[in-house]
Parts: sequence; structure tokens; C-alpha cells
Amino acid sequence: MQQYIDFVTSNPILSLIWVGLVVAIISSIVKQKTAGYKIVGPNEATAMVNREDGVFVDIRSRDEYRNGHIAGALHILPSQIKEQNYGELEKHKDAPIIVVCKTGQTAQESADLLHKAGFSNVNLLKDGLISWNEANLPLVRSQSGKGKK
Repeated sequence: MQQYIDFVTSNPILSLIWVGLVVAIISSIVKQKTAGYKIVGPNEATAMVNREDGVFVDIRSRDEYRNGHIAGALHILPSQIKEQNYGELEKHKDAPIIVVCKTGQTAQESADLLHKAGFSNVNLLKDGLISWNEANLPLVRSQSGKGKK
């Protein structure tokens, strides 16, 4: 025990960094466990769409969506979700919804808002389109600049 005390007194900045990392990890785990959505991988997301009539919701910008998106994905901007303007997604309130962004980080807020809006089965694609591409799954490219909205 004395070694720990000596370390902390000799290295206060490093000790604070360690404490900060531990707090960040714990808060991340707690946030994940209490979130209104579930994090799923590409294979599980594909199974949800194929077996349970799930829907991918791509929240990236229009240009990113046009450059490549998951087949059948609905394109809804985060601002539309904040304004509760769900469009075609409204028909799928009880179906599995898989929210997709580029990295999986920016979709968390949108997934949480969808859950709070009454969508019963909201999911988040882990690591976003990065994990989709790493799994060698296909993307659809929009023709002549006209993408789904």
C-alpha cells in the first residue's frame, strides 16, 4: 500500500490521468447500460433487417449518403430527428431501427432521441459504416445525385 501512496505523491499528474481514465470508462459503461438503444454489429444488424423487417436509418450528410449507403437505408438528418420529423420512418415504430453514421459516435444522440420518441427497438451500428466496410458488406451509390430522403 505504501508503494501506491509513494507513486501518487511522486506523480500527481499521472495519477490524475489514471483517475480520469477510470472515471471515463466507468461512465461510458454506465451510459451504455442505461441507454435506450442497443449496440449491434453488422451481422446482427443484417439479421434484424432480414428476419424482423428492420430498417437502417443513415444520419450522415446528403453528400456522404449519396457517395455510399446501406441498401434500403432511410436517410434522415439528425436535425430532422431533433425536430421529430421522421417522415417514412414513422411507419416502422415497432420494427428494429438501426441508426448508422460514419463512426458510430454521432448516432448515439439520434438513437436516444428515437427511443424517447416511442420507437420501441432502437439499435446503433457499432463503429458505423467503418465496421460495415470492414465486414466487406456492400454499399449502394446514388445515381445522378438523387438520394433517398
